[in-house]
Amino acid sequence: MEIPPLFKQGASARVRVTVFALISVVMLVVDARMHVLGTLRQALGTALYPFQTVAMVPRDAFTNSSEYFSSLASLQKENRELRQQQIVNAQLMQQERLLAAENVQLRKLLDMQQKVPVKSIVGEILYDARDPFTRKIILNRGSQQGVTAGQPVIDEVGIVGQVTRVFPFSSEVTLLTDKDQAIPVQVLRNGLRSVAYGRGQTGALDLRFMPANADIQKGDVLVTSGIDGVYPPGLSVASVALVETRSADSFARIVCRPLAGIDRHRQLLILLVEPNLPPRPEPDVIDEKSAKLFKRRLRDSTRDNSAEDANATPKDKPAEDRKGAANVTPPAKPAAAAAPATPAAAAATAKPAAKESAR
Repeated sequence: MEIPPLFKQGASARVRVTVFALISVVMLVVDARMHVLGTLRQALGTALYPFQTVAMVPRDAFTNSSEYFSSLASLQKENRELRQQQIVNAQLMQQERLLAAENVQLRKLLDMQQKVPVKSIVGEILYDARDPFTRKIILNRGSQQGVTAGQPVIDEVGIVGQVTRVFPFSSEVTLLTDKDQAIPVQVLRNGLRSVAYGRGQTGALDLRFMPANADIQKGDVLVTSGIDGVYPPGLSVASVALVETRSADSFARIVCRPLAGIDRHRQLLILLVEPNLPPRPEPDVIDEKSAKLFKRRLRDSTRDNSAEDANATPKDKPAEDRKGAANVTPPAKPAAAAAPATPAAAAATAKPAAKESAR
């Protein structure tokens, strides 16, 4: 019985595999030796490239999306790290600038310390005084370092203030511009002496009671005169900023600006000088001496007046009194007995008058 064409299988699968394998080997050998299939391969690759590209789109999309999100996260993290590093670098840069400025100022202070002929120490400002109506600062040097009240405080340019209160490890300095501060100065140009007074929160100084015709002009430099025995002579204090005179006023209005960095520096120089003036006597001693001297002079004046009245004679009286006394009838004995008492009464009357004159 003949097998229908639908069910005809032809050669077996094993035979077909063997045949195709041999054909493949032959093609490989021929292509390797004679390169006859290169053109065919290029044509097939060109024809199949669009299909390969379309087939690779899902894979490329997934890969690119994962890389995008991973790159975005890494970039954000790197950005945060760079911002933090920038903040740290900015702080370090600020500290470096501050240290450089302090180093420059300390070098200037050391140079000033060598120029000043007195012993001195460097102090650092801890904080400003709590009183808003005064110009005072607190330094980190006190009595343990040899600081005493009245010592001047300077910077690399000139006078800053004066020590007013001293504690064991700190001291209070009243700035030059405080309203209760005064310093003897002289004009560097001509030696004219005056006293500079602080103006408080305005940060300026006044030269008070200067005649309107005084030889002083804008731009003159004021230095310490040294006549107070506290500030060494020749230290810079201020420069004249304003000279105003009016015909109706006897004194000129003179405003000065401090040369020192009153509100700029943290390190200052304390001059360990001792006042050269003799100590002032105690008020009680002054009052006691004055009272003793007054009593002694009052007693001497009273004694002299009493002696003059007791030694007075009738011839010292006016002529009219002597003539009237001659015409009067002599008094009785009791009245005569009372006559010697007249000089004593006069002396008694003179005592209050002497006291009044002594007063």
